[in-house]
Amino acid sequence: MRQIILDTETTGLEWRKGNRIVEIGCVELLERRPSGNNYHQYLKPDCEFEQGAQEVTGLTLEFLADKPDFAQVVDEFLAYIDGAELIIHNAAFDLGFLDNELSLLGDHYGKITDRCTVIDTLKMARERFPGQRNSLDALCRRLGVDNAHRQLHGGLLDAQILGDVYIALTSGQEEIGFGGRRPQIRQRPRADLRHLAPAATPARGRHRLGAGSTRSAPGQAAQEGRPRDLGW
Repeated sequence: MRQIILDTETTGLEWRKGNRIVEIGCVELLERRPSGNNYHQYLKPDCEFEQGAQEVTGLTLEFLADKPDFAQVVDEFLAYIDGAELIIHNAAFDLGFLDNELSLLGDHYGKITDRCTVIDTLKMARERFPGQRNSLDALCRRLGVDNAHRQLHGGLLDAQILGDVYIALTSGQEEIGFGGRRPQIRQRPRADLRHLAPAATPARGRHRLGAGSTRSAPGQAAQEGRPRDLGW
C-alpha cells in the first residue's frame, strides 16, 4: 500500500480570504514504512501573511520571493500523490487550500479527492480521545512520539512527525523510523521577531530527502495551536 503523509503551511487560516499555500511537505510510506521518496516544496504566495502566521512558520515573503508559484509545480505534485492514500491532520484545512489552488488554475484539475483517498488523523484522534486536546504536539506527548526538534511548524518536518503519530494511533507500534534520524532540513530564515532565535538559511526549492539522513534537534517549542486543532 502506498500512503503519503501530507502537510501544508499557509499565509493564514482561511483560503476564502485569499490566503495561499507557502509550503508542501510529503512523506511516502510503502507498507507503513518510510521509503525515502519524499516531496518538499516552498511556494511564492503572491499575497501577504496574516498576522500571526509568520510566527507559526518562520517563513517570510523575502525568503519566498524566488520560489515557484503553485502553477509551476502543480503537475509534478499531482503526479507524486496520484493514486495514494493521503494521511492528513485536519484534512479539511489542507484539502481546502489545495483544492483552492487547483481551482485557480482551471476546473480541469478537479479536486484532490478525485485522485486520492484521505485519512484524517484529527478525526481518528477525536474518536480515540474524546474531549481531549488533539493537536499534533498534544498527540506526540500522549503517544510518546519524539517532537523535541519541532521549534516551528514546517511542512516536511510536521509530515514526518505525523507519520509516527499515525502509526501509534493505528497500531500502537513505536516510531516508524524517523525519531532522532529525520531527513536534514536546514533552518529557514525566520521573521524579524525578538522572541524567535536566529537560524541558518534553509535549502531552497523542492527537496526529495531520504528518511535515513540525520537532523539536529534545536529544542521543543510550545506550539499548541494551529488551524489543525481549531486555532494556531
